[in-house]
Amino acid sequence: MAMAQRLLLVSVMPPAIADQIGKASGARMIEGLEITEDDLSAEDVRALVALHLGGMHAESPACKVHALPLEKLRQPGVTFYAARVHGALAAIGAIKHLDAAHGELKSMRAAPEWRGKGVGEAMLLHLMSVARTRGYTRLSLETGRTAAFAPAVALYRKYGFTECTGFGDYIVDEFSQCLTCEIDRLKIC
Repeated sequence: MAMAQRLLLVSVMPPAIADQIGKASGARMIEGLEITEDDLSAEDVRALVALHLGGMHAESPACKVHALPLEKLRQPGVTFYAARVHGALAAIGAIKHLDAAHGELKSMRAAPEWRGKGVGEAMLLHLMSVARTRGYTRLSLETGRTAAFAPAVALYRKYGFTECTGFGDYIVDEFSQCLTCEIDRLKIC
């Protein structure tokens, strides 16, 4: 993608929402952070998606890996984003359209060197803002219950996500859990 085209895709969060996020969440502002809609063509993005998939296969039973590979992240109804700090890839995330009122978080992952520095939180806040802009009334996700998933689950809970029954094809069991948040109750808005 040409640089001029890429700049057109830079996500700009409305200042009022950004201010509310900062005040409500205590989220760290990261200098030089840009979250853009991404076409998954850059090598660093493809490598981070591969790392994410590898991690999910390492931490999950094969039948419980619901992370999307590149080709499914490019399907209609899935919008993929990359977070870069001064041009360096820091995190990825996607939102999948389930229906007019319901979206699903997919492929949330911070690059190893950016873990614990707030870029995953920034991506989550961005995706929550996208959900609100789209008019969704519910935002959900599926994740694991083991220690490997605990930091992500804590982040989701910080922003009002609670455990729910399975949705779509997901089955809640001793390994998998589903979380959801009603958009009107999101702690960012």
